[in-house]
Amino acid sequence: MEITIRSANEGDIPALLEFEQGIIEAERPFDPTLKEGQIHYYDLHDLIHSPKVALVVALAEGQVVGSGYAKILSAKPNKKHREYAYLGFMYVKPEFRRQGVNEKVLDALMSWAKNNDITEIRLDVYHNNEAAKNAYSKAGFKPHLLEMRVSI
Repeated sequence: MEITIRSANEGDIPALLEFEQGIIEAERPFDPTLKEGQIHYYDLHDLIHSPKVALVVALAEGQVVGSGYAKILSAKPNKKHREYAYLGFMYVKPEFRRQGVNEKVLDALMSWAKNNDITEIRLDVYHNNEAAKNAYSKAGFKPHLLEMRVSI
């Protein structure tokens, strides 16, 4: 199966909205702080049009099957790097998983970051999401900081 990666456009928004809900559904078991009902994580129009963001989609068999973005953010003044790329919106349709789609999305986003002189890439993964942790470890990511919380 051939997988191609391209920049997302306005015509991709219906598929991206479905992907967003897929991400939220997958993350609900890991995050008791999410509101009930339909919620949104992303401003898709902003992501598509921002010069500081690469929002890409993966295509296979004539359809959009995956997504991801890299967003250039300012680092805190105490960091070695001035800016870093934050990765998010990583999603692959279930029937296309384990076929290299996420790897191609990651490669495209990392190349975009390098082309923008970014040397640090970060992403967030829920501590108990072993599948995601394994996938990102395979791509070279290492655990860095564990955020902890408590409800009071």
